[in-house]
Amino acid sequence: MAIKIRLARAGAKKKPFYQVVVADCRSRRDGRFIENVGTYDPNKNPAAYNLEEGKTLEWLKQGAQPTDTVKQILKKAGIWEKFVTPAA
Repeated sequence: MAIKIRLARAGAKKKPFYQVVVADCRSRRDGRFIENVGTYDPNKNPAAYNLEEGKTLEWLKQGAQPTDTVKQILKKAGIWEKFVTPAA
């Protein structure tokens, strides 16, 4: 079973708001998900993101693969660096 960390769209027409979720890769974009790990709001300037670092790192350690967009959000939040760099 392949697990992805990806965006699930919410919000009104022309005003997107996204939840960063952990989901099975076979489920639909806005369908069933395993856990909600944060939010992403591209409407704000600069774009706002709010991620739960502990949950996100735990899923990454278990082998969850982030999509390209989520990977960029993780890099901006500094979580990706903590995942890639081993703890000393």
